[in-house]
Amino acid sequence: MLSTVRFSHPAREVILGVFTRRRLAGLVVAAGLVGGLIGAAYLFVLELVSERLLPEHWSAAGHLGVMIVVGVVVTGLIRLLGPPSDVELLVDNIHVSGGAEGVRSLRSLIPVSLICVGAGGPLGPEAPLVTATGTMASWMGGRAGLDREPLRVLSITGMAAGFTVLFGAPLGAAVFALEILHRRGLEYYEALLPASVGSLSGYAVSIVLSGAGLEPIWSFPSPERLVSGDLAIAVAAGVVGALIGYLFTYLTVAMRRLAAWVAPGARPVVGAVVLSGLAALSPYALTNGEVQMQHLSATTVTVGALLVGAAAKLVASAVAMATGWRGGFIIPLFFVGFCLGRALDGHLPFGNSWVLVAALMVAANVAVTKTPIGSTLVVTEMADMVLLPTVLIAAIVALLLSSPVSLIESQQRRFDPSKPGEGDT
Repeated sequence: MLSTVRFSHPAREVILGVFTRRRLAGLVVAAGLVGGLIGAAYLFVLELVSERLLPEHWSAAGHLGVMIVVGVVVTGLIRLLGPPSDVELLVDNIHVSGGAEGVRSLRSLIPVSLICVGAGGPLGPEAPLVTATGTMASWMGGRAGLDREPLRVLSITGMAAGFTVLFGAPLGAAVFALEILHRRGLEYYEALLPASVGSLSGYAVSIVLSGAGLEPIWSFPSPERLVSGDLAIAVAAGVVGALIGYLFTYLTVAMRRLAAWVAPGARPVVGAVVLSGLAALSPYALTNGEVQMQHLSATTVTVGALLVGAAAKLVASAVAMATGWRGGFIIPLFFVGFCLGRALDGHLPFGNSWVLVAALMVAANVAVTKTPIGSTLVVTEMADMVLLPTVLIAAIVALLLSSPVSLIESQQRRFDPSKPGEGDT
């Protein structure tokens, strides 16, 4: 006669723990694959939109008309579908409840961001794409009945998958997704391996569907060797990057205050006119700068054009954020650092100018996003440059100097419920 098998309380906990880990592991891979599918589809549609709306397909007057029409359409879509979500809200929800509250806000975010970026808006697709993949991962975790902590891991995994589809840098994307949640470095360390797995899963799907191959996004010249002077260049780049972070943060705040005087429904149209005016000053004011950087890396451009281009991109990005032109500022900040570095080519007393370029790209972004390790890995992977020591120095210097300012207000320290009062902003 068979007796009923009874497990002790510790044994049940172990079995439940194993089951939970295995289920989470499956969800992590699924979130990465879904993120890759979403990312590949998003970029495919974005390419179709860009082929019709980018500035190079129109005269200056014609593209002004395009921008105004896009502004009107953005207002209409938001009124019809509701306000779109953003990365800042997703970051806040991940801290508080583990993930996004729902997918409803994606109904407007996806089409609005596609036409804003596709029409040549100065912001990039990274923020909308990552918001979409992170939100979908949260939805999957919610449907699976995950508690807050595993749901948070899955949400971060979805964000990592979105970043890697755009950057083509799996490791850097995983670390970036973790760091962007905090102001003082990576804190949800338990999500590092799941985020890496999800990032690789998303990367594999996007590569297969797009046929893009494993080549880096940019092909910048890589220095044959580093010299001691390059370390000083890296420190200087960190200082300049911190200044860029301060300037962009306060410029964005100022633009938002000015935009508050304009009716919300009219802001996208006003933004369209201002952005077109900036494009008349510099051809680098529009588009996020990803393609422009590859072109400028192999082309001789005057110092004045590079400096004006960097300033125009910085102002245009702030205007876009204040007037409802959806997108992300990571790639535009890379572009600003790139232009400043290229402007100094041939004017350095020592060291290599491409060391400065990469260091400034990272430092400018770190000063705003507070992602020193992720930004370092992303830029070196995207540009296929072996510059980890100097770029990391610039990142750390920029992080330390820019700590008093923050543009992503939902970044915060990890809250430990066992230690009341430990969480802060």
